[in-house]
Amino acid sequence: MTVSMASRGSGLGVAGLSARGRVAALVAICLAELLVVLDNTLVNVALPSMAVQLQADMSGLQWIVDAFTLAFSGLLLATGHLGDRYGRRKFMIIGLAGVAVMSAAGALSSGLGQVIAARAGMGVFAAVVFPATLALITNIFTQARERAAAIALWTAMAGIAIAIGPVVGGWLLEHFSWHSVFWINVPVALVAIVAVLATTPESRAAHVHRLDRVGIILSLVGVTALVWSIIEAPKHGWLSTQSLAGYGLSVLALAVFVAWELRVDAPVLNMRLFRIRRFAVPSMAITVSYFCAFGFLFLITQYFQGVKELTPLEFGIHSLPFAAAVGIGAPVAIMLAQKVGSTAVIVSGMLILAVGMYIAGTVTPETEYVGPVVVSMILLGIGFAVVQGPATESIMGSVSLEEAGAGSAVNDTTREVGGALGVALLGSIMTSVYTREIADRIAGIPNQIMNPQQKELASNTPISVLEIVKAPVNPILAQAKLDLVNAMKVAAMQGASAASHVAVGALLVSAILVAVLLPWRREQDQSILLGWREKEPTTADSAQEG
Repeated sequence: MTVSMASRGSGLGVAGLSARGRVAALVAICLAELLVVLDNTLVNVALPSMAVQLQADMSGLQWIVDAFTLAFSGLLLATGHLGDRYGRRKFMIIGLAGVAVMSAAGALSSGLGQVIAARAGMGVFAAVVFPATLALITNIFTQARERAAAIALWTAMAGIAIAIGPVVGGWLLEHFSWHSVFWINVPVALVAIVAVLATTPESRAAHVHRLDRVGIILSLVGVTALVWSIIEAPKHGWLSTQSLAGYGLSVLALAVFVAWELRVDAPVLNMRLFRIRRFAVPSMAITVSYFCAFGFLFLITQYFQGVKELTPLEFGIHSLPFAAAVGIGAPVAIMLAQKVGSTAVIVSGMLILAVGMYIAGTVTPETEYVGPVVVSMILLGIGFAVVQGPATESIMGSVSLEEAGAGSAVNDTTREVGGALGVALLGSIMTSVYTREIADRIAGIPNQIMNPQQKELASNTPISVLEIVKAPVNPILAQAKLDLVNAMKVAAMQGASAASHVAVGALLVSAILVAVLLPWRREQDQSILLGWREKEPTTADSAQEG
């Protein structure tokens, strides 16, 4: 049975918006989205400064990133449903205000635990904002071409955030402390609130099922246990009792979650949707692409600031090729998908990502910036952008307007879970190799060069190079210090290379699955992407299309 969508709230309804009004609403919505995606790029730039001032090892840095991502991904499905029920614009405003408050809390933090807690709080409120962005766009733009263009701009926000984030973050850190990357969110959030209130109409679903609290808890436990086990694995051992217990808890919680979702009347994640290839396969492609992109961004921070010893602003400028490639690739991918079909575009994007990650894995401390480093960043940016637009359009074309919030939340969840796992797994692989290569050498270093606390930190993160280089040392021991720094840099790049090989393998497997499971004929594919124009998909229709 087809369910209609009702737009209710103050001001003009969705159907009453003029073309200029729709554009204004899109700009306001994208500003809200920009705040959420910009935050992670700003924090990535500040990680080395935090590592030094907060005495954080690699797992601490991973938790600064993943505390946000886990809270964000774990609550997206719930907040998508709640936004559908109570009003998407209302939830967006609440979320923006919450992000501002928690950003202020992060800026006032003085310890690692406080920063991680503030980041988790920011993730909670960001999860309130994000599903509403794509759901509102889907309801405001009901014509096929307008909707595709709006989604292309929504996708390009990631590129814009990646472009301005490192540069803005670098400039802030040149003039202020790492606290400034939190303070900057406050005025941006306030401007976004005013813009959304002034331009965006309220919309909500006419009928929303009861919230699946059990499913939310099970999914949070399962994903958090998995990410925690992976991040802590280098410290405790990948096959230690503690790690195996974490893996087991994760598998058990996720298995119970799937079983529960298949039997409950109103699941927070409709597992039956994954029987539909045009929903499941693009979701997998997005998950893997974010796995690689987030992992790459985490690793490149260690490379530029730890290995190459660039300042935060220099890092931001050096990362611009990746950002430019994302910004250019996103709209081009949508146009190509409409001409040659989304399958060819998604497969091409995955293969370009794989080549970029492979080249990134060949970089050494002596590698020139203009060469493999720039080439890898451009390929990674293009490949990442090329996958997102067509895959997102396919996913959103699989759900009715009534379920737009939940569909958007599923789409966002696949991204964030992939990103969290990328930072956790690729970061932990790098740490394991780095520690294996450097631990014995650091243990034999005289205390005149490094005290015991510095040795422990240096054994766990290459970012500690920054502190070692600046520390004064007896001229007689200067060469030993220089040899240690060089050895740490080599070990860090060996770890990054091992991580990149894992990413390449995941990308190649995913590209093959997309190529085999999705249709290649453009006519067939266009009916998948734009079939919502003929009718809203129903649950019965969706089950048959699988």
